[in-house]
Amino acid sequence: MGKVLAVCTSSEKGTAKRNVGRAEFVPDHGIAGDAHAGPWHRQVSLLSYQKIEAFRAKGAKVEDGDFGENLVVEGIDFRSLPVGTAFECGEVLLELTQIGKECHSHCAIYKTMGDCIMPREGVFAKVLRGGFINIGDEMIIRSYRVWIITASDKGSQGEREDKSEPVLREIAAGAGYTVAGYTLLSDDRAGLEAELKRICDNGLADLILTTGGTGFSPRDCVPEATAAVAERLAPGIAEAMRAGSMAITKRAMLSRAIAVIRGSTLIVNLPGSPRAARENLEFIINELHHGLDILTRRDGECARLQP
Repeated sequence: MGKVLAVCTSSEKGTAKRNVGRAEFVPDHGIAGDAHAGPWHRQVSLLSYQKIEAFRAKGAKVEDGDFGENLVVEGIDFRSLPVGTAFECGEVLLELTQIGKECHSHCAIYKTMGDCIMPREGVFAKVLRGGFINIGDEMIIRSYRVWIITASDKGSQGEREDKSEPVLREIAAGAGYTVAGYTLLSDDRAGLEAELKRICDNGLADLILTTGGTGFSPRDCVPEATAAVAERLAPGIAEAMRAGSMAITKRAMLSRAIAVIRGSTLIVNLPGSPRAARENLEFIINELHHGLDILTRRDGECARLQP
């Protein structure tokens, strides 16, 4: 969680921004009256207060807005977050679209200090939901929770290392998700159904990724277990994975994976092969965030802006 320390704007490009204390953020535009607002991907610029303070410690005489930043926030290292990360600040919702920028002509700060932190530490965002931001407002990094379930008889008996789970964990974390838990089960339909219900009905995760058990083997029962606990279907997700995989191998048509919704949790089946699991999840991971926004009522607009 962060705290907004400055809200800065400028009416003309090429001039330093100044702290105005409060501003209106307009969807798909930026800050009302700010020179850099518009229907593009760099509507709002953000900079971490800690980075500014470290630069000041080197002797830099800089005020809020001198780097061209719109928001100075304490407590969040923006540079460390992946593109697509969402931030909530009061009623305003921002989405990170770019990290750093190329400096075509050195600014006055660079000419004085021989360095400028904005090109490497500054980040940019689009306004997805509008409203006002004031100095002192709290900013929250919005992160969805993912639970990984591996279905494998040999894995559950300790006869085979689960190599798919680390792959899914890596991709999910890289996309801004928090890994809330991991379960390794045998290919037992009743056990899989019980575990899916437990996670969904107790609100333990927003997204469940299963790996394994989607083929033609008599023991492959993950799609059946998933369908048994479903309240609603989300067929487009599995269709997209199969379509993407078909460009790699025609055997993708043999996948029986499905995707469903139970309560406010999305469940997506993935292959058991680490390589196939990676390929399939990478096809869909960026778009899942919007589906979860709608499912969890964080965003009621179906036409979410795209980076």
